[in-house]
Amino acid sequence: MDPKSVYEESKEEIARHKWIESEKAGRDLGEQAVDQWSKDHWREYVRARWLEHVKGLTFWQELGECPFGILKESHLKNPLLLDRVLDRVQAGLENLDIILWAQQWGLDVQDVVDILESLDINVCRLQYHR
Repeated sequence: MDPKSVYEESKEEIARHKWIESEKAGRDLGEQAVDQWSKDHWREYVRARWLEHVKGLTFWQELGECPFGILKESHLKNPLLLDRVLDRVQAGLENLDIILWAQQWGLDVQDVVDILESLDINVCRLQYHR
């Protein structure tokens, strides 16, 4: 599998956003649209790429510190709980939010913590740069 670059691939998303927003405004918004995309979409964009990485779908070179394909491993003993946790991760929730959700629903918090520790989302943060 050839590695991809989060930063290189994001350029297409940024260009698409810039074009759409400029069309809406009736003029070229230039760097203003780029700055808006980075502020409004970067975090979710990286989170989606990270999920592809841990699922083993795409190897993102900037996420090399993250466990590639860890979700293919069978040591995650509760696939339904894993699926629910991933739903929350994809929605942008952080570890503490997910632990509180598990407590509120009477779920086995240790199982949730085990999943979160396996995923290790905090090691996979990327800052936006041009």
